[in-house]
Amino acid sequence: MGVISNNEIKRLKSLQQKKVRDELGVFVVEGEKIVQEAVSSPFEVECIYRKDEIGDDAMSRISSLSSPSPALAVVRKPSDAYVDDLADLDSLLSDGGLFLALDTIRDPGNLGTILRIADWFGIKAVFATRDTVDLFNPKVVQSTMGAIFRVKMHYVDLPALASKVLAVGGKIYGTFLDGVNIYERDLDNGSAKPSVIVIGNESTGISDAISKLVSDRLYIPPYPADDPGSESLNAAIATAITVAEFRRRK
Repeated sequence: MGVISNNEIKRLKSLQQKKVRDELGVFVVEGEKIVQEAVSSPFEVECIYRKDEIGDDAMSRISSLSSPSPALAVVRKPSDAYVDDLADLDSLLSDGGLFLALDTIRDPGNLGTILRIADWFGIKAVFATRDTVDLFNPKVVQSTMGAIFRVKMHYVDLPALASKVLAVGGKIYGTFLDGVNIYERDLDNGSAKPSVIVIGNESTGISDAISKLVSDRLYIPPYPADDPGSESLNAAIATAITVAEFRRRK
């Protein structure tokens, strides 16, 4: 790609807004490595812009980063990011597996890190409430470090999904201050039925609507147990600790 027009620059800058991403069905990724991961993934890459082709000034104008990277790509959003009919998830849930469910995660860095955790620990898919931060937000995309192209994420009616999992004999796990010590509790990795770990909002935790559906309430104990230094753990850190313990079990 050579010269880039002002209209194209305006279009690319506008993709920093969710309403425009939703309207056009595309999002932006920046960085040589993540652009290459996009190209190698099943995602459809619409266009790639390279700094050595369009120039430093143009790249600075279309970038959302303080230091523009050498490459930027426009990628089409997957068609299954938003699931209205839960029957579409039947095949995904039918043979079990370990899943994450995000209950109003708002921080882009947390969501990106949670996607990386899901990628590392082989989480089958990530579900999220509709008011969870947009997966295609530039800050989220960057913080996934490419995991966005490897981990399936679906925005759903989370209480309805939890009810569906319970109806087929699955488990819904969540962490609470009044839960059972996670290190002393039997945990189901989803070997036969789906197991879903709910991660609550950064400040308010798991909502009442979801709490009522949690079948197993867990607690990550501090050390020493009777003298916690902090009030709570960061959502992404709590996710890593919880998922690691599930994967540690046979």
